Amino acid sequence: MGLFKSMALWFDSGVTTEPVPKEEFWKIEWTRILPMIFMHVAVIGVIWVGWSPIAVSVAVGMYFIRMFAITGIYHRYFSHRAFKTSRFMQFVFALLGASAVQRGPLWWAAHHRHHHRHSDDPEDVHSPHQHGFWWSHIGWITTRGAFPTDYKVIPDLVKYKELRFLDRADLLIPVLLAVGMFLFGVILNAIWPTLGTGGFQMLVWGFFISTVCLLHGTCTINSLAHLIGRRRYQTTDKSRNSFLLALITLGEGWHNNHHMYPGVTRQGFYWWEIDITYYILRTMSIFGLVWDLRPPPKIAFEPQPAGIATPTPIETPKIELPSRAQPNPVA
Repeated sequence: MGLFKSMALWFDSGVTTEPVPKEEFWKIEWTRILPMIFMHVAVIGVIWVGWSPIAVSVAVGMYFIRMFAITGIYHRYFSHRAFKTSRFMQFVFALLGASAVQRGPLWWAAHHRHHHRHSDDPEDVHSPHQHGFWWSHIGWITTRGAFPTDYKVIPDLVKYKELRFLDRADLLIPVLLAVGMFLFGVILNAIWPTLGTGGFQMLVWGFFISTVCLLHGTCTINSLAHLIGRRRYQTTDKSRNSFLLALITLGEGWHNNHHMYPGVTRQGFYWWEIDITYYILRTMSIFGLVWDLRPPPKIAFEPQPAGIATPTPIETPKIELPSRAQPNPVA
């Protein structure tokens, strides 16, 4: 892929909806991932901008708000349709999800549905059992094959033109958020200088540090949640339940529960299985913002020594990926 075409993907990811040739599937597209590399490098800026209680507080707040955007919206809504909402709220949710800087809602949902069809088998692009820890955690995102949005597996979503727009212009909302964070810091410094913050400090903490932590927090479910923890159900994959991962991902750590019953809204099945994402969605349902939350079936609470993972509620065609001959091919 040429330099200019790779750079064009920063602004319009829709140009790559066509399948990637098998011989190029696992190659790393360095130009395309420069924004992600830049985000990690920008974190070093904290050395120069310092910190303040308000900047750190904003970073923590943005982490958890956008973690909910990933767990409750991109994952439980767009990927699994575990509850219903209006078209207007669907768009609002998609905007919030796009601010997490993890691509557009269609791309995220398509890849996740593929993951559930092939969890921990050779076609699962981010299985630690097939490709190793670091590849499952972050490496797979850098490949040419992982970049396109496969519309075939999300027919229920591609009919919405506003979602297609957000998916193609997936850097628009992150850029607006970064600019907003900078201006927020400038305004705070002007009207309340004793807070000790400013534009660049708020940009580094509220956007870059928060976003990088959010990315790796999300990625722990692809990597660690298939390696550490306990297995309540004997699913066909290696998914596990982890209290620690549930805390940092607002409930996604109950991953074995989820892979056994992927279509339910609630992932923490018992009172001690903290699932903050579900608590937020349950609160939203009281106000009519969402509805038809799917509870776990009664059989989920019965002893099941040999359970078998159920398929996702939305049937998707089986997709075969080319074999990965080399661990880290470079373009």
